[in-house]
Amino acid sequence: MDKKQTTLKDIAEKLDVSISTVSRALQGNPRISQRTREKVLELAQEYNYFQTKHINPFSVNKINAVGVIVPSIKYHLYAMAISGIEAVLEQHQKQIIICQSNESYAREKILVKELMDIGVSGLIVSLASETKEFDHFLEVKEKNTPLVFFNRLCDEVDSDKVIIDNFKAAYDATQHLISVGCKRIAYIGGPKILQISTTRLLGYKKALTDANIPVNEKYIEYADFTREGNLSTARKLLYSPEHPDGILAFSDQVAIGVMLAAKERGLKMPEDIAIIGFNNEPVDELLNPTLTSIDQPSYEMGVAAAKLIIERIENFDKPVSREVLKSQLVIRNSTNKNKA
Repeated sequence: MDKKQTTLKDIAEKLDVSISTVSRALQGNPRISQRTREKVLELAQEYNYFQTKHINPFSVNKINAVGVIVPSIKYHLYAMAISGIEAVLEQHQKQIIICQSNESYAREKILVKELMDIGVSGLIVSLASETKEFDHFLEVKEKNTPLVFFNRLCDEVDSDKVIIDNFKAAYDATQHLISVGCKRIAYIGGPKILQISTTRLLGYKKALTDANIPVNEKYIEYADFTREGNLSTARKLLYSPEHPDGILAFSDQVAIGVMLAAKERGLKMPEDIAIIGFNNEPVDELLNPTLTSIDQPSYEMGVAAAKLIIERIENFDKPVSREVLKSQLVIRNSTNKNKA
């Protein structure tokens, strides 16, 4: 295969799939299996497919646009953050290119390369849940392209970052579960490789320790962000001989999985089990019971990330910034035992 003339047809023939399958895989279409998608992305990268889409991919000229990569825009947090980013960029007459990694490390690498090849002025990124190596971002830094991480980030790359205090948020949420009488409190994190999940775990453990409640490793589980995975993890805890009476979940999606498993198990909320999620999704108020959740200032997070990228574009050598925004525990019926 000629690396300089790579086409969709070339990739399709090499993998023995249809051209439409390759096209859908490159677009992250959910109809394409994860295994096929990764094979297509890996081959496309190997044969520089994305480079051939541009007249001069090695041009030092930058386009008047900022690339934004998020795990999924279906999450309310990222939809709101993108709105905040776009509002700031518009004020500075810059365009926005929005990409979804779909939680895939392979796709994230391809997206970074493609955005760099077209010459974006900077990158704003929230990491995919599969990402545990960061060479693609170190290359961005080596090429002196402004880079800002928000919400999900890594300490391995020295760049501007926008987060909430995840340790404190998890600590406060666990304290709330303790205050309503929970004794057997579990934590369901995201994938272990996610730094944000580990930080929340530490906050959860510290709250238990400060309340003289032993940390039971059997009450610590991890979800994979799929509906089936969330439900399976919740069932593992709730069908155990001595199930938790309180659960702090990594996200509202995970918490909803816990609520479904609790109803299936015949547990009443919050009498038998109290549940807290993260992100304060709009659907939380429509659930039965309504879901207690940590509200993250997602729009403000996007605004802060966009302001940092603009500052970095205008002054690349300025000191690195780390902005920590405040979160808030929104108490609803899933933990409000007094109201129940």
